[in-house]
Amino acid sequence: MNGLTNIDYSNYMPQGNTATSVTTEAMVSRQAQEVQAAMVVAKKFPRDVYAAFERIKKACERKLLAESAVYEYPKGGSKISGPSIRLAEALAQNWGNIDYGIIELEQKAGESSVMAYAWDLETNTRQTKIFTVKHERKAKGTITKLNDSRDIYELVANLGARRVRACILGVIPGDIVDAAVDMCQKTLINGHKEPLEDRLRNALSAFKTEFGVTKEMIEEYVGSNLDAFTEQDYLKIGRIYTSLRDGMAKKEDYFNVKVSSATKSKAEEEFKKQKEQKESNKKAGDPVNGDSGDQSR
Repeated sequence: MNGLTNIDYSNYMPQGNTATSVTTEAMVSRQAQEVQAAMVVAKKFPRDVYAAFERIKKACERKLLAESAVYEYPKGGSKISGPSIRLAEALAQNWGNIDYGIIELEQKAGESSVMAYAWDLETNTRQTKIFTVKHERKAKGTITKLNDSRDIYELVANLGARRVRACILGVIPGDIVDAAVDMCQKTLINGHKEPLEDRLRNALSAFKTEFGVTKEMIEEYVGSNLDAFTEQDYLKIGRIYTSLRDGMAKKEDYFNVKVSSATKSKAEEEFKKQKEQKESNKKAGDPVNGDSGDQSR
């Protein structure tokens, strides 16, 4: 029991000047007891590092996991990328003896106090993040207050998942995380049976249906026409899709939302020019212009 009874759980309590409710105290106390029991079991059955790494390797060979393993978004003129929420969860599950998740500590006055955590039960290494989630959703500059319990739950779960990802990556060795990312990239390049053309077509359909991102927007971002896309370009837009789906970024962070309408206007202008040219050619051959009179002479 060495090191188990001297753990200070006060940093798991929500910060602030208001008194903590009895329900919150009971919840945190129960969680502490459960973790203590789990730590005892973890000490008796420690992880086999080599077996854990083999499990992670097998997981990264799955195409569905590899496709959502990395997110990417632009920031300050450069691109930020890293392991996604899905990959972090797979790492924790296969590394073993890790307790992780989110707990809603308190809900009042239109906001929730939430704790995200990850705890390596063997080494007693832990990461925690306590944050506040306001019960509101912002879309197109408009703020909507949330009253439905399901909407609130989904909002808390979505925002909490990002903190859980950071906590998990904080307790798993960095070289294991980097190796998992590399293995997922290899799976994406070598593990596809479908031709690249088919995969790109499916990807464009998903972007259009789920996020309203057009082919023209994607071509402008990549910097080439669709028929010139490579496997690396496919991986790139795959990371963008993961970032948009996980809420790590917005489509405006990647794409020029005006490119679609601009392309349409350009096409309309070209059509108008062609129509005017046809009318001009027609008038040039009209007898009214006197051309036929010249030919009869």
